[in-house]
Amino acid sequence: MGRILFSHTYEDIISVENLLAAWREFLKGKRKKRDVRQFQYHLFDNIHALHRDLVGLTYCHGGYEHFKISDPKPRDIHKASVRDRLLHHAIYRKLYPFFDRTFIYGSYSCRLGKGTHKAMNQFRVFAYKVSKNHTRTRWVLKCDIRKFFASIDHQTLFAILEKYIPDQNILWLLHEVVGSFSVNGAHSQGLPLGNLTSQLLVNIYMNEFDQYIKHTLKAKYYIRYADDFVFLSDSKKQLELLLPYIIVKLSELKLQLHPNKVSIQTFATGVDFLGWVHFVDHRVLRTSTKKRMLRRLAECAGQSGEQATKESYFGMLRHGNTKQLQGILAAGQ
Repeated sequence: MGRILFSHTYEDIISVENLLAAWREFLKGKRKKRDVRQFQYHLFDNIHALHRDLVGLTYCHGGYEHFKISDPKPRDIHKASVRDRLLHHAIYRKLYPFFDRTFIYGSYSCRLGKGTHKAMNQFRVFAYKVSKNHTRTRWVLKCDIRKFFASIDHQTLFAILEKYIPDQNILWLLHEVVGSFSVNGAHSQGLPLGNLTSQLLVNIYMNEFDQYIKHTLKAKYYIRYADDFVFLSDSKKQLELLLPYIIVKLSELKLQLHPNKVSIQTFATGVDFLGWVHFVDHRVLRTSTKKRMLRRLAECAGQSGEQATKESYFGMLRHGNTKQLQGILAAGQ
């Protein structure tokens, strides 16, 4: 059976109707931002100007505002203009539903109905199955990709996209978005963390790896969240044998494993995955995550967003063994 192709046209993406729908989605939580308010003040003029550039194939993606964040770890964020981010949403609205159907079940990052908590719950289900109801030792191969977003190779990405998207104008538009970003001056590599399109494109990119893992290597117990992925087995040797194949496949995608973040260990020693340390029958918050949470609470004490921050952390803490931490939060209310 042949590969299913993306059926939407370029006109579907750039239509005024789609741009307006994308604006409504983009606007959520951003109404008070100055640049958003400025764009909205002349909304229909701005949307029609964008539409006109897209119709004439004269659209040119602008530059980025660069800033750093350190939650949970230091990251470089590149923020595009409101005009360009609106277009990202318009592209995403059409591409995401199609490509999401091509992804494996075990891919959990930036997908509707997925997320970190669903990934952790699946991790626990797999651990139960592998251990045959806690009667066997469970081994976990944990891997992390080095400089994930910065390492995405544009030529490889478009070789993948061209297998699904027949419309050359859509590919041109994606080239405009992807090519707008450079890593150390090189316009052939890297995706910006701040773009909505980047979240989808890295999943499309890594779907090549996911499909290989599931259908060629036939790894049954595999979960990936962005650049973190794990394999579970009752055989340490089996996991050791997987590693060379993983390295070769990632190399084909111009990616490398982080040398200090590859491990094979048992649940008895605690498996660090997605901010939690997982044991046989419970999980606890990673020490660095706990310290960051307490630091953030201290920083926002007495400020307008304090209660919202606490409620957010309460929601997170409910997913593990955190009675003591929940007590600390409750005592501060």
